[in-house]
Amino acid sequence: MWDTYQKWPVYSKFFDNMGPIPHHMHQAQEHAQLTGQEGKPESYYFSPQYNNVDNNFCYTFMGLEPGTTKAQLRKCLEDWRKGDNGILDLSRAYRLKRGSGWLIPPGVLHAPGSLCTYEPQWGSDVFGMYQSLVEGREVPWSLCVKDVPEEKHQDLDFIIDQLDWEKNVDTHFKEHTYLEPIVANKGDGWVDRWIVYGLIEGKQLFSAHELTIEPGARCTLKDPGASGWITVQGKGRMGKLNLQTPAMIRFGAETEDEVYITHEAATRGVEIENTGSEPLVSLRYFGPDVHAQVPNVGDYKRGN
Repeated sequence: MWDTYQKWPVYSKFFDNMGPIPHHMHQAQEHAQLTGQEGKPESYYFSPQYNNVDNNFCYTFMGLEPGTTKAQLRKCLEDWRKGDNGILDLSRAYRLKRGSGWLIPPGVLHAPGSLCTYEPQWGSDVFGMYQSLVEGREVPWSLCVKDVPEEKHQDLDFIIDQLDWEKNVDTHFKEHTYLEPIVANKGDGWVDRWIVYGLIEGKQLFSAHELTIEPGARCTLKDPGASGWITVQGKGRMGKLNLQTPAMIRFGAETEDEVYITHEAATRGVEIENTGSEPLVSLRYFGPDVHAQVPNVGDYKRGN
């Protein structure tokens, strides 16, 4: 279904919330198109540099407990206006680990926790909240049906059918969605790791790397396509451009932590040098089909 995409809307963001977000999902392409939008697969990486504290809830509920029935979930939606609709009783929480991440296909329920999260994703904002109360705050029904055709706003069966049921109740959910870094390339004083990889419905829609360069070291970075770069630790240079992780940003100030690497520059190669006294660490993400091959989810277990 991703062949129907006519654009290349991939981007990354950070979300840094003090507490959990309601259990929700992002529509797949077939359902997003019903409201003239695009589906939203996404991914997470918990950068150690951006996570010095856990905040209030360093866990994420994902999917549904194996054996959960659609009737049980329907009861949660029926109980929306009775306070806590109990959907988290049907789910399982995973403790968030710095230096790891997750691949979240569309149609999968998730309630992101409170680590600062780097999120390469498809450029869409469709979603449906399935949890009626979070940290004592009410979630309006309108956020459950925000991206549902108006005539389906009270159709609970349709709302449930938006979910990828097989993935939500997968008995090996973590094995199929959890990511740990895999070395992509390395040299004297530097290492480049995959942090977001794997396929969504058989397609390579986005991916991401983490590059670490030790003090005084340099490397020539070559990629098969363009990327968006952000520096998360240290200082250095990229060609003639200065790189500096900001410690404080004043209003209106221009920082030196973000760079767009064009396809031409990426394929030619750009020289990166660490000119500081601590490791220079950066994250960069890529769009669809940039790499000839990406690791499979779970390859980190096999030492790849």
